[in-house]
Amino acid sequence: MFTGLKRLEYRGYDSSGMCIDAIDAPTPTGRRESASGDGLANGSSADGTSSSNGRVEDRSSPIIVKCPGKIENLENLTAEYVQQHNLDTSKVYKHHVAISHTRWATHGVPSAINAHPQVSDANADFVVVHNGIITNYQALKDILKKNGETFVSETDTETIPKLLKFAYDSMTAEAGSGEAQVPFPKLVMEVLTKLEGAYALLIKSRHYPGELVACKRGSPMIVGIKEGPDGSSSSSKVSSGGLGRAASITRLRDQYNDSHWTGALEAWVASDASAVIEHTKRVVVLEDNDVLHIVGGGYGIYNTRQADVETAVPRRLQVLQLEVDQIMKGGYEHYMQKEIHEQPEAITQSMRGRVKQQKSAEQGNPYLQQRIKLGGLVETRDTIRRSRRIMFVACGTSYHAALAARQTVEEMVEVPVVLELASDLLDRCCPIFRDDTCVFVSQSGETADTLRALEYAKARGALCVGITNTVGSAISRATHCGIHQNAGYEIGVASTKAYTSQIICITMMALALAEDSISKRERRDAIIDELGALPDKMRSFMQVQDVAMKELAAQLKDSNSLLFFARGNNYATALEAALKCKEVALIHSEGILAGEMKHGPLALVDEHLPIVVVATRDSMYNKMESVIQQLLARSARLIILCTAGDATMQEYAKRSDCQLIEVPGTVEPLQPILNIVPLQLLAYHMTVLRGHNVDQPRNLAKSVTVTD
Repeated sequence: MFTGLKRLEYRGYDSSGMCIDAIDAPTPTGRRESASGDGLANGSSADGTSSSNGRVEDRSSPIIVKCPGKIENLENLTAEYVQQHNLDTSKVYKHHVAISHTRWATHGVPSAINAHPQVSDANADFVVVHNGIITNYQALKDILKKNGETFVSETDTETIPKLLKFAYDSMTAEAGSGEAQVPFPKLVMEVLTKLEGAYALLIKSRHYPGELVACKRGSPMIVGIKEGPDGSSSSSKVSSGGLGRAASITRLRDQYNDSHWTGALEAWVASDASAVIEHTKRVVVLEDNDVLHIVGGGYGIYNTRQADVETAVPRRLQVLQLEVDQIMKGGYEHYMQKEIHEQPEAITQSMRGRVKQQKSAEQGNPYLQQRIKLGGLVETRDTIRRSRRIMFVACGTSYHAALAARQTVEEMVEVPVVLELASDLLDRCCPIFRDDTCVFVSQSGETADTLRALEYAKARGALCVGITNTVGSAISRATHCGIHQNAGYEIGVASTKAYTSQIICITMMALALAEDSISKRERRDAIIDELGALPDKMRSFMQVQDVAMKELAAQLKDSNSLLFFARGNNYATALEAALKCKEVALIHSEGILAGEMKHGPLALVDEHLPIVVVATRDSMYNKMESVIQQLLARSARLIILCTAGDATMQEYAKRSDCQLIEVPGTVEPLQPILNIVPLQLLAYHMTVLRGHNVDQPRNLAKSVTVTD
């Protein structure tokens, strides 16, 4: 459980907790303050009574431990609890249900009381962990209070277990005596009809020992399956029968006799594949409104939007293309550092099998016409070309990637290109038409605002294209077609390799759409040639710049602000570099379009404020040189990012105190990919020198799966 939680640390959290079954749980009910006063541990019996030896004999008794702060705090509190109550941690049970959670505060401050799991009552009849936000929780809370319920936390989540208990009591009263009259998934489905908002839920109950229900709407969730008498993976079986407490569930254990049972049938439910990859690569990706019921060595999946909610729905078993070493740091100190240095390989993987060469149709012509082959766009390529406009919709770093490639799409496809921040598009109810193509860019494929914008665009008949780095993500499933980035797993909260990979993917999309244009052929070929050379160019300067950026970071680490000036494609570079400094180094920074310098930003310039100017050799070079001259005239503290060997910039460095960051040159559409690397390294080293957490920056999460 702890390992799984640690695999999810990168998503951001401020408290954690867990609930496990234990036959040796202590009798006293209620919460026990830890010695440090910053955690809660709870041991409750099923009926609130004690046995003669002071131990709980009911197998369904839960132990709940939760606390604010790091997972290490939870480990220590759990160890203290186990030691104090002499629990036997060596026991292995055939059936065991445990749930755990890392919370990111949305309702209520980070505290032990507000941490998950949340319970229905002192006896913990129902125990719930929850990702997401229940938007109508206050109305539900008011109703429950009128029915005598009391609340102890400030969370929206607490309404869920209390609603489950209220529904359970009502439904069992109607059905008569006997708890088995109300199947667990049916009870949960009844409660889900009352919830509004986004959620991924894990639910266990003492009324349903050995059972677990998981459900999702708008938040990611997968289930990893490991089967077989020896614990090995075999063919997965999903129920196709009717809803019931046990009859509807595929009873995998019935294939094996207890007398020769030498292994376990195991299922792991998580919000991310990284938490299950060490146990199995076989996963089922749950879809919105799915309800997963695990019991008796099998599982069934139902969907509340189906006409017949009591009939299980088929869900495809997938094999993860992920290795354990991909989620480890290797020889690096931080994931962000590792992922910056992985970028040459990441962009190579993004291009692998997609950059092709094919002989010209003209016989005897030795000229090889290079091609871009994107299988995900083959059937919709002509539709995209005929679009009235192409609209890119994204958030944060993904938005910057689309901005960096916008000019390339406009040049190659000759269709108007519009960029939209997903939240702003929704706020404005932006007009979208049937002849629009909307491209949704998201590393995780689960970004809440981008998903809502996708639903909005689909409802208006637009062709929807997805660019994501996660197979089976919500965006990849909901779009009509798309491109998988293949950049590899990214764990650091500050996106690095996903950003450069997204630029590559959008550029390849533009080249593929312009494939039949004779007038664009020469330009296309030049870009494609440079695509092939890009990984080696990136490798050639990365180690040198790593050392140089560490030295520069030492000079800038105490700065209160940092400005980045750029134009053209590199305006995205300025915005992305500023975002990285804000995210991880916690330095106020801004990316400024250099053409707007005289409309306000120039007033900030003095000899103390560090300013990074992106002035590589491209169509904006002369204009950026003018910007540099104006800044030097005002005694600005300049750092110039320029093309390696640029004599003009080297002369500026000699005549003034400005510093140079030199990068290899390439064609203009690809230059932002090289330019961002030293600035990523700069942000990384400033973060380390300032003593901040690189991979888990303050108040931020990797995947933003809830909306404001």
